[in-house]
Amino acid sequence: MDAWLRSARDAVAAASDVPASELELSADDERLVLQAARIAAHDSEDRTNAPLLCYLLGVAAGRSGASLETVAGSVRAKAG
Repeated sequence: MDAWLRSARDAVAAASDVPASELELSADDERLVLQAARIAAHDSEDRTNAPLLCYLLGVAAGRSGASLETVAGSVRAKAG
């Protein structure tokens, strides 16, 4: 995680009362999110769908308790 993203993570943590340590991105998480963003941008031909899809993935994983791998896999399957 680069310095800018780490700073943004810390701001999100402070605003949400979620410990910054719970907002760490593993290399696998980064890969999954970026892959989903790429699929959204290319398949829809609208780059603005990339961050919106990433938001949906985060909400779905957070609310359901499903893994990021599971929710991101649904996007890969749809693109399949």
